Amino acid sequence: MSRKVLFVVHAGRQRALEVSRDAANGLLAEGISVLCADDDAQLIGIDGVQSATDAEGCELVIVFGGDGTILRAIEIARVHDVPVLGVNLGHVGFLAEAEPEDIGAVISAVVSGELVVEQRTALVVTTTSPEGERWSTWALNEVAIEKHQRERMAEIMVSIDGRPLSRWSCDGLLCATPTGSTAYAFSAGGPVVWPEVDALLVVPISAHALFARPLVVSPSSKIDVGIENSPVVVCADGRRSSEVAAGGTVTVQRDAKSVKLARVHSTPFTERLVAKFELPVRGWRNS
Repeated sequence: MSRKVLFVVHAGRQRALEVSRDAANGLLAEGISVLCADDDAQLIGIDGVQSATDAEGCELVIVFGGDGTILRAIEIARVHDVPVLGVNLGHVGFLAEAEPEDIGAVISAVVSGELVVEQRTALVVTTTSPEGERWSTWALNEVAIEKHQRERMAEIMVSIDGRPLSRWSCDGLLCATPTGSTAYAFSAGGPVVWPEVDALLVVPISAHALFARPLVVSPSSKIDVGIENSPVVVCADGRRSSEVAAGGTVTVQRDAKSVKLARVHSTPFTERLVAKFELPVRGWRNS
């Protein structure tokens, strides 16, 4: 059976197209078929690169873009349980494994089959309207519950594992995975959590309360949020959203289906954290 790899490309970035062409040429030369999501095959413009609607039959999805493009690729790959490898052509690119200058190493690792695949925790979120109507989706990074009306604070009641925890008047609430701890949850004041830590985060956003610190809860916990005074918007990874009226509820828990992220090297998370955030590891005396 022939080997196939699917490309997902940020078509609005010329550099992403250039790097994806180099990668396509390298893989095709090794006898590996290259497919391209959406209509990006025409933009890449290389003979032998075909269009595809999904990742069925592919051994890997390679992404050329930032974290937003990687999240789009994960939506495609997750249906068929295919690992995703990101080449960073965005800004911080925390979900990405490689930089454009590493494309030779990426091609070699794909050809040799020596990629490291990590299983990342995902979330499932279910909303229930006051009339009992339900909506459900999943998230890799976080589920954001945010006030719908700018002039009003959201009044929410949070329970963990069926036990009331606290009532908050706030701008919203984040439920995040360790993978998502470096994204929206970090910006809202949450802690950075190493990916191998098995836990979920609960982070209030601008809550008017004495007890409103970020919480780290069990990965098996069920987080229930009652919406008390005005509508909220529930958003998964900034990509899929639904409105919940007052009187409705939002439930977040670990998804039984994880997300597979592929890496060229098994680089310690500490090194990736220092590199992505450009953390100062030397003192002012350069020692």
